[in-house]
Amino acid sequence: QLQASGGGLVQAGGSLRLSCAASGRTFSRYSVAWFRQAPGKEREFVAAISWSGGSTYSTESVKGRATISRDNAKSTVYLQMNSLKPEDTAVYSCAANYFGVGSTRAGNYEYWGQGTLVTVSS
Repeated sequence: QLQASGGGLVQAGGSLRLSCAASGRTFSRYSVAWFRQAPGKEREFVAAISWSGGSTYSTESVKGRATISRDNAKSTVYLQMNSLKPEDTAVYSCAANYFGVGSTRAGNYEYWGQGTLVTVSS
């Protein structure tokens, strides 16, 4: 089970750290990704980290502004987002894939958490 948190209202240029907490003792065997869906738009990939933590990926629009990391001892993956823009406004959801390498495709993820809303005001 995954639980996303950390969303909120922030001004443009601000920062947020999203957390994806997992239950279960095999969290370290799962790659985790963040996806987001803005109102009226399709869900899109944001960032992913492999099960080992050795590889990370992010979409072009957040490169240089978003960092994904994991703390397996806490069964948590983080998405640090800086220099937020109004176009980052969306519901952010995390997803997990067993022994995944960090796919950008939503269909590759077996488990999904409820989203957390990020609103960036201009």
